[in-house]
Amino acid sequence: MADDRTWTRRDFVRLGALLPAVAGVIGAMAVPAEAAAAAPGPAQAVRELAFYNLHTDERLKTVYWSGGEYVPGALDEINHVLRDFRTNTVKPIHTDLLDLLHRLSARLETSKPFDIISGYRTPATNAMLRHRSEGVAKNSLHMQAMAADIRVPGRDLRVVHRAAIDLRGGGVGYYPHSDFVHVDVGRVRCW
Repeated sequence: MADDRTWTRRDFVRLGALLPAVAGVIGAMAVPAEAAAAAPGPAQAVRELAFYNLHTDERLKTVYWSGGEYVPGALDEINHVLRDFRTNTVKPIHTDLLDLLHRLSARLETSKPFDIISGYRTPATNAMLRHRSEGVAKNSLHMQAMAADIRVPGRDLRVVHRAAIDLRGGGVGYYPHSDFVHVDVGRVRCW
């Protein structure tokens, strides 16, 4: 059935008054491209990470998230590569850390593997390292599988450090003398 209504000038004024409100609602629903790229979301089909463990010479490139969920077999492989190599103890790596590393890789525009200096650490390993170095925290998030000490081949350490800070995904430490950047998914802070 056709609308026989004739539009008056008043109708157009009312419509004009509504348009900014409608545009504001639509605009609020839209996600800026930078935010979408920074935080992996359901719209992305897969998330992939690559690692090279400097202590064990192990390499891994895997899709750890696909179709809206984490891939259990891939997580098991990541847990193994990021294990405490000193005691051969494996602990599930926090998926927020994996997502942070994925975002960092995207931010650095690289598909190169992360060189892993340290992933999960047992309390005994952490205590031993703390005894040897004053840079190791007593309650390190490495012991909760929520931290990694990394570097990225082909990327200046300062660039990796700055990119990690800009993501605001947790703690970021800069260790130029030891040639690594610490990232964790604890509270946002940097040193």
